[in-house]
Amino acid sequence: MDRSVRPRTVGPVNTGDGVLRLGSRSFGPGEFALMAIVNRTPDSFFDRGATYATDAAFAAIDKAVAEGADLVDIGGVKAGYGEPVSESEELRRTVDFVAAIRARHPDLVISVDTYRSGVARQVAEAGADLINDTWAGADPDLVNAAAEAGTGLVCSHVGGLSPRTDPHRMAYDDVVADVIRTTTALADRALAAGVRPDGILIDPTHDFGKNTLQSLELTRRLDELAATGWPVLVAVSNKDFIGETLELPPGQRGNGTLAALSVSAWLGARVFRVHDVPAARQALDFIAVLRGTAQPAGTRRSLA
Repeated sequence: MDRSVRPRTVGPVNTGDGVLRLGSRSFGPGEFALMAIVNRTPDSFFDRGATYATDAAFAAIDKAVAEGADLVDIGGVKAGYGEPVSESEELRRTVDFVAAIRARHPDLVISVDTYRSGVARQVAEAGADLINDTWAGADPDLVNAAAEAGTGLVCSHVGGLSPRTDPHRMAYDDVVADVIRTTTALADRALAAGVRPDGILIDPTHDFGKNTLQSLELTRRLDELAATGWPVLVAVSNKDFIGETLELPPGQRGNGTLAALSVSAWLGARVFRVHDVPAARQALDFIAVLRGTAQPAGTRRSLA
């Protein structure tokens, strides 16, 4: 369909001041927040368990902070198919680690990727600032856990799939309209439950409940999600829609990832979940200058 004649699919609009407040940090309109991925899993699709060991995870977070990360996102369960992970095991992988990171980096924004309300409550008590629910409220009590703890909450879209389920023949009349309808409804539910309005984000959740063509469509029309007024988080780093588009394995998708991040930033995304912090930081800093929300570090060319 010709994009020029497609009606914009804007859902309910957030009319707040546009400032995203997480932990001790505030990110205003036009500011990009960089979220570094630290997987406490032995079977991550990308790093294959490189940060499963505690010492390696500490080192990864220290490095990410030094390289410019504003947030870290800690996950205790692989998103896709794999060995079952009980709630007690997820707690073992995350709670004490969150507490240690909070002591180690007092001002760092800590996000935890979980769909379980029991985990959300305990990591919040340990010091987490944001609950990254990548499974669209599969546990209906999770929103209450975020409200009670005063944390932020990510509202995602998975097309009705259960946690840790890969998509199969997903079909939408309009994938962007479906994402907007779902994520804004979840954001409204979060507000009604008492989650702070300045701590709610929406995430189109590329690849979750979507095929490659659908994830590409979401990327090129991300401005429609940004038009809702809710801060948009994008998690495109090294994902399969990039790999399938370029016919590349996970370890070779860095250039495609930067392209998707840059387009998303230009179209209004605010928070970016990434594996390669320095490369993403440079790309986002350049996009900020192009958009006129930041100044170049130097402008000496032809002026001296």
